[in-house]
Amino acid sequence: MTYLVTDACIKCKYMDCVEVCPVDCFYEGENMLVINPNECIDCGVCEPECPAEAILPDTEADQEKWLEINAKFSEEWPNITVKKDSPADADEHKGEEGKFEKYFSPEPGEGD
Repeated sequence: MTYLVTDACIKCKYMDCVEVCPVDCFYEGENMLVINPNECIDCGVCEPECPAEAILPDTEADQEKWLEINAKFSEEWPNITVKKDSPADADEHKGEEGKFEKYFSPEPGEGD
């Protein structure tokens, strides 16, 4: 089992999860984070830290879709281990439906 970041992260990108991850398995895209499922040790400390409730165990998320997205983009995006400020409009997008279709960007973020 692994934890996965879902579309609830898109445009929110709070990054509280990054600070607590003991294995630094988060990767930064332009407007969301992903977890490398091969690096995640299933400790679960990131899940309660996410204000957007975007992190779920693979048993609760749409496993096939989010496992593929997290695996693919964790190979392409830079690693992030230090919390940064969230986007200024993050709270406006918290809880919004359909964010993947509306806003997902495959572009990498800055990383550390």
